[in-house]
Amino acid sequence: MLMAMGLTQDDIKKPFVAIANLASDVTPCNVHLDRFAQAAKEGVRAEDGVPFEFGTITVSDGISMGTEGMKTSLVSREVIADSIELVTFGERMDGLITIAGCDKNMPGCMMAMARLNVPSIFMYGGSIMPGQFQGKDVNIQDVFEAVGAYAKGDMSLEDLTALECVACPGEGSCAGLFTANTMSTSIEVLGMSLPGDASIPAIDPRKLGEARDVGRTLMRLLEEDVRPRDILTKQAFENAITVAVSMGGSTNSVLHLIAIAREVDIQLTLDDFDRISRNTPYIADMKPAGRYVMSDLSRYGGIALVMKRLLNAGLLHGDAMTVTGKTLRENVESMETTEDQPVIYQVDAPRSPTGGLAILRGNIAPDGAVIKVAGHQERVFEGPARVFDQEPAAFQAIQRGDIKAGDIVIIRYEGPKGGPGMQEMLSVTAAIVGQGLGEDVALITDGRFSGASHGPMVGHVAPEAAVGGPIALLQEGDIVTLDIPGRKLNVKLTDEELAARQSKWQPIPPNYTTGALAKYAKLVSSASQGAVTH
Repeated sequence: MLMAMGLTQDDIKKPFVAIANLASDVTPCNVHLDRFAQAAKEGVRAEDGVPFEFGTITVSDGISMGTEGMKTSLVSREVIADSIELVTFGERMDGLITIAGCDKNMPGCMMAMARLNVPSIFMYGGSIMPGQFQGKDVNIQDVFEAVGAYAKGDMSLEDLTALECVACPGEGSCAGLFTANTMSTSIEVLGMSLPGDASIPAIDPRKLGEARDVGRTLMRLLEEDVRPRDILTKQAFENAITVAVSMGGSTNSVLHLIAIAREVDIQLTLDDFDRISRNTPYIADMKPAGRYVMSDLSRYGGIALVMKRLLNAGLLHGDAMTVTGKTLRENVESMETTEDQPVIYQVDAPRSPTGGLAILRGNIAPDGAVIKVAGHQERVFEGPARVFDQEPAAFQAIQRGDIKAGDIVIIRYEGPKGGPGMQEMLSVTAAIVGQGLGEDVALITDGRFSGASHGPMVGHVAPEAAVGGPIALLQEGDIVTLDIPGRKLNVKLTDEELAARQSKWQPIPPNYTTGALAKYAKLVSSASQGAVTH
């Protein structure tokens, strides 16, 4: 059958390389990936390998946001990982290249590579360039927040429509340090992609050259028998967390890095994130909590600039191995960076002395919850709970103007099992920010947030409501305390009052009883364990 596809007897003796190409017309993040897959094939063939390309799914978070379809996003991570595993394992491939763009693509690819443990390398499709609106750079975050401004009457429909038409000017993943760029950054720091991969924009001609180098590098990894488990050590994961929190990266990195670590039997916990964030300065002026996007950082040397500053401060494990065959320190020292630039601060003069993520615990979240503190003052919020079962009711209340300064919005039954799929709340958080309440209204949910969300937004509350977690017991008007400096999340109820409510709690009927979402709900673990299905 191989000869039916044009292979010769000599070809069959050569290494077989799987190329998982996540190209798709459903999102600008992936629409351009075919050309990188072709270039990667050229690199494999140049080093006497035989490439086999195949595809898998993607779900656009940005396009599905605010709809029932958003529940499929995190589910797609598992399907991507499983499908790449099945093809690569089933066809007995010797090595694996994955090429991806949208948010859940990256962790899905990494989980598959870690699980298979054949010589592997990842390539990111690159980020989109910013659009232009009224003389300013704009991106998808501005559109979502403009919806809130329009609802409040601070923006006309004509301006909102005009902004929508220019915010995403072409191919590539979302421009800011949202989930896609946070995860591509993490993968570069982990050592599983080539230096510079995370920050070179999608339209940059250097990307094609990188794709060819990816093919050549994979062949060297095969020759030297270097496998993902040789690279994905606990020190590598600590490096990835350090860079993510130093830049104010997405809360989704917590879910995804824990899930990837599980594939190589490394115990990574919420406490690791909190420990590292407490000891890492926040040094990046990047959206959503800053001024710049990834294409700006690329002009000054990309992620290497961040790593160089952290290495010089002794905050990274410089001896961690990478797919180049060199250590992280050797890679970083070989790259040109610009010291005098506005995007990355000095470690001894940071935006904040601690990193951009914090882990909270308390009687609402005994197993933990995650908040992004990047770009915001750590403070204590206390106010009445405004309780909503699932996202649509909360969004409608915000759009009606029912939510006031001082309220603490609770959105529950949106966890991994309850949603199911732990959908992101960008529509809700952007509506709050767009109405000028971003610093005065807190939001707490067992769901997730987009990497573009910012403000006092607490997600990943565990245990989730669907399994009877304490968030399911909250009632309208309960006084909730969000103590960010103290890392506490509590409701002012006694243990006896909570126990009395627990005794009366009944699970709500599942939203789906058939299909992929129903299957996922039965299998998925807690957010505190990475929301994995095995």
